[in-house]
Amino acid sequence: MKLSEINWDYHTAGNWPSAVKVSILGLIVSIVIAFGFYYDTLDELSSLDREKQKEQSLKNEFKEKQKKAINLHDYQEQLTQIEASLNEMIRQLPTEEEVASLLVDISQTGLASGLKFKLFKPNTPINKDFYSELPISIQVLGHYEELGMFISGLASLPRIVTIHNISINPVGNEGDLLMSAEIKIYNESKHFISSDAAKKKRGKK
Repeated sequence: MKLSEINWDYHTAGNWPSAVKVSILGLIVSIVIAFGFYYDTLDELSSLDREKQKEQSLKNEFKEKQKKAINLHDYQEQLTQIEASLNEMIRQLPTEEEVASLLVDISQTGLASGLKFKLFKPNTPINKDFYSELPISIQVLGHYEELGMFISGLASLPRIVTIHNISINPVGNEGDLLMSAEIKIYNESKHFISSDAAKKKRGKK
């Protein structure tokens, strides 16, 4: 039978050839599946993609944490070394009672180097995290070698002493030099508790 000979009125669909019925039924099923895929399966695929991305993100996060966990022992050793270095530096900081003695040591170092003090003025202390700075404005007069001995002597003191803002200018015709500088000495802050002291304090509780 030719397609042109078929009565396409849907009221007579029962009389259509089986091949036509199967074809139309297949088309209807395909359309239903297509709509179902679009409205349901497509959302599921998008959700699946999001979950895959989330899974990859979690894997990356796990790898980073795994690396840190593997290196945890090394990090702990580094922290111990840092704490030891910090405590050693703190032990080199003079107490408030020792600051006066350190000021005398600085002036004696200058005099022993052959310098003449034109200015020796301790300024207001500056509080930092775990220490405080005491800046001292100085002016000393002497020869180049004597200035070098003075700076070397400061570096040899048992306490931490630094020198900043150095300015050297010739004075007169006898080779004298006037050095202006700021010396800083450091002492432990009253509010700071070292890691050793903190451990001892915790041990008493």
